[in-house]
Amino acid sequence: MNPLSAVLTYGRMIKFSHSLFALPFALSGAALAATRSGLRPAQVGWIALAMVAARSAAMGFNRLADRHLDAANPRTRNRELPRGVVTPLAVGLFVLLSSGLLILAAHQLNPLCFYLSPLALAILFFYSLTKRFTWTSHLFLGLSLAGAPLGAWIAVTGHFDLPPVILGLAVLAWVAGFDIIYACQDYDHDRGAGLFSIPVRFGIRRSLKLARLLHLLAVLLLFLLGELMALNTLYTVGLGVIGGLLLYEHRLVRTDDLSKLNMAFFTMNGIISAVYFIFTLADLLILGEAVLWL
Repeated sequence: MNPLSAVLTYGRMIKFSHSLFALPFALSGAALAATRSGLRPAQVGWIALAMVAARSAAMGFNRLADRHLDAANPRTRNRELPRGVVTPLAVGLFVLLSSGLLILAAHQLNPLCFYLSPLALAILFFYSLTKRFTWTSHLFLGLSLAGAPLGAWIAVTGHFDLPPVILGLAVLAWVAGFDIIYACQDYDHDRGAGLFSIPVRFGIRRSLKLARLLHLLAVLLLFLLGELMALNTLYTVGLGVIGGLLLYEHRLVRTDDLSKLNMAFFTMNGIISAVYFIFTLADLLILGEAVLWL
């Protein structure tokens, strides 16, 4: 396999393009933290590397841990590991390399990020095992991505604070909500394979209602964050756009029609995270008094 083919293969395996789900929230956390201590260009670069490396390690581990489950699932049996395009050893080495890059980036940011990097990896890896024993696995996925804005805040300021915790909780609720929707398409397979999920536990109808409640909670938490950080009109407009996108997402998916689920999952959620970052940054730069050294 030549280098370009290898890059494309591993990029498809970990769905590299889906880094858009979490990276904008990490950058939003960094931009909000800059209102407290400023932001250096080098920090942005190391935060981006840490985010991409963390997600790559997590997705690689997920594919490795789930390779037998994926082979038995008609929706996932064509992934790279079940098809033998890549080997378990190669994916294991990929996970180690990605983990090393995360730890390196964390070390370059500040001591607290470095000390917390093994914990971040442990949470990321643990999620991949949860579907085997708990229907709350969606919340663990949310927790994994919730670390993005919290970690970015710590990277900039060097300490914990309430605002990134609220942003992290909003991300947790948002991610758990769309993961519940996504899991609905695997309802029959997961039930037959003895795997745990909220759709298997409560049924598709109740699960979609719970996803709506989680997304409502996410918007409310983002509004609370705006009040706490004294953000302005552009931020509020952004939340209105996000609310509209979430409403449209839920209108695409119905109990008796999951045919548009991939569109709802991949398109809408990528747009939502980007919209949040754009409106947050615009609010800080145009209407706020942030010191952003970009």
